[in-house]
Amino acid sequence: MRQIRGGWLHCRSQMTVHLTVFTKQSGLCRVQKAMLAMVFRSAVTRYKGLWLPSQTVARAMSSSGGATPPYTTLAISRPTESITHVELHRPEKRNAMNSAFWSEMVTCFNELSEDPECRAVVVSGAGKLFTAGIDLMDMMNNVLQPEGDDTARISWGLKKKIRKFQETFSVIEKCPKPVVVAIHGACVGAGVDMITACDIRLCTQDAWFQVKEVDIGLAADVGTLQRLPKVIGSQSLVNELALTARKMYADEAKSSGLVSRVFADKEAMMAGALEIAGEIAGRSPVAVQGTKINLIYARNHSVADGLDYIATWNMSMLQTEDLMKSAQAALEKKSPKTKTYSKL
Repeated sequence: MRQIRGGWLHCRSQMTVHLTVFTKQSGLCRVQKAMLAMVFRSAVTRYKGLWLPSQTVARAMSSSGGATPPYTTLAISRPTESITHVELHRPEKRNAMNSAFWSEMVTCFNELSEDPECRAVVVSGAGKLFTAGIDLMDMMNNVLQPEGDDTARISWGLKKKIRKFQETFSVIEKCPKPVVVAIHGACVGAGVDMITACDIRLCTQDAWFQVKEVDIGLAADVGTLQRLPKVIGSQSLVNELALTARKMYADEAKSSGLVSRVFADKEAMMAGALEIAGEIAGRSPVAVQGTKINLIYARNHSVADGLDYIATWNMSMLQTEDLMKSAQAALEKKSPKTKTYSKL
């Protein structure tokens, strides 16, 4: 930490020197110089946390002490001001998804959707692997012993429960904040349902994926069969994975398009996830959230429908001040991250 602080102080010192030289040579009046200094101090305060090396923050992200109240299956943290880390946290149960998990994920992502401080989300798993999927022992009483007076009533009740489970992962897709999921070790069954609802998927070299449901006597019903064909793009491969329950390893996941990057280990992956989330969070939230919403709309509609939707969307969104700020950054040949965007 001493080296990090020293590096930051050196960086701030150099920025101060450049600012002093600039103000002396620019011919600005006293008031303008004072205003420029104020903007500089604000930027230093705002971006200090983003300067910290991603490897250092990644280690902090991966070492949470336990679930974060009121949650019992999730650990929530803020590695930087605008990035939220959601960690599946039942490591002693291989992050298996119990009854509490299904409702806690909905609560968590509904809150993140409305949180103006959050601009990007990173999802990962604690312990030795990402998730073993559904906690069968916990879910047995909830699903395998349905209540009802006859077949029709039992069926209505089961459908209601299934739709509730589906919402656990659909809420990730509906969240306007982009979600980066970081997968290490096994990602089994409902884990595949979950990651296909995320926007960007990363994994470690030792990761493997398995559509496990046929092995336990059912068809996957919370998203895999609907989203995986659109993620991979090969119906034949999807059919093979879903009908045989064979494992797909990291290299095949990368070549098929299930993940976009493969990392040597979890620490490198978490650093990569944080870097991607930081790039997203540094852009205009109006542009970022509008992009996610329109990408999902376009996936399920024709090109003509998608073009009409984005035209309707942008007839109001183009009137944002973020457009001028981003254009100014481009003209100055700077990153959009150098601009301060209002919360959304």
